[in-house]
Amino acid sequence: MLIRAGLEGISLTHAGAFWRKAAGRGLIFTLHHVRPAAPQLTQANMLLTVTPAFLEQAIQTCLKAGLTPLALRDLPERLSDTRDRHTYVCFTLDDGYRDNERFAAPVFQKYAVPYTIFVTAGFVERTRSMWWETLEALLARERAVDFDFGDGLQRFRVDTAARKSFVFDRFAEFIEQSDEDEAVARIDAYARKCGLDPLSLVDDLTLDANDLARLVRDPLAQIGAHSMTHVNLKRVDDDRLKQEIAGSADAVERYIGVRPSTFAYPYGFASAVGAREIRAAEDAGFSLAVTNKPGMLQADCLNQPTNLNRVSLNGTYQRKRYVEALLTGIPFKLREAGGANLL
Repeated sequence: MLIRAGLEGISLTHAGAFWRKAAGRGLIFTLHHVRPAAPQLTQANMLLTVTPAFLEQAIQTCLKAGLTPLALRDLPERLSDTRDRHTYVCFTLDDGYRDNERFAAPVFQKYAVPYTIFVTAGFVERTRSMWWETLEALLARERAVDFDFGDGLQRFRVDTAARKSFVFDRFAEFIEQSDEDEAVARIDAYARKCGLDPLSLVDDLTLDANDLARLVRDPLAQIGAHSMTHVNLKRVDDDRLKQEIAGSADAVERYIGVRPSTFAYPYGFASAVGAREIRAAEDAGFSLAVTNKPGMLQADCLNQPTNLNRVSLNGTYQRKRYVEALLTGIPFKLREAGGANLL
């Protein structure tokens, strides 16, 4: 409610007209699913889904505001040109969902807007499950969940939306506080016990190597790397970190025949991306890497091009006026100043 109130306030007061410098040089948007209105989702997965109509509205809003759509990989060249005064918008989509090709690509094509899809090798090759999608599917079909989070077997009723969201959050906490590989394996085992195959779900939801090779025939489409297993990189050792980042570049090159120049950190928030991970992306040869730490593109962002902010374009705020408020950059300036914690 606080975030919504902040965005409403910025929209109603037209504050962007009085604080133009907050908008910087533009922004990079993060998306995940783009699909028609989905059935009831848990709050966490609701954030990951926008409709094609809202994506189109967001593009229209950016164009009306004077932003120039740009392929993410071209950003360093444009921002390093001291004569360039344009403000840019880049659209990125994480995890490589099939609906990106089916529903998002036609919208981008309609407006000639470049886009970058970040793919995880374990999803493309069907060797790693997507625990948040496994949980969503599990909670949709079960009325109760029996699971041992470390304190003995517990039963949770999941027969209402509120209970589903509570249990989802409990599993997310379990992932965050445990060895992630082991936690994912335990969730997968429980799902299979309930008759749900997590890897079949990945196959249903995400693009494979053949799909990616077809998709990049679209001159607007770019494929970036998103690690090998979508693990929290801040919690792995140095050898695993190198393999997750550099290995994912090797994988994308195998899929599409071109080595990616862009990388997106899994999760991308501050507890998953630190100085070590930022250096590792640079060492792996990426020209830029994006986090999910919110903020605009500033004039000095190329001082550390493997640590770029992104702005979530998510299912909770599918209103034109909220996009307009985000484009001002004011929510992020207020956050930096320690004011209202808007995003």
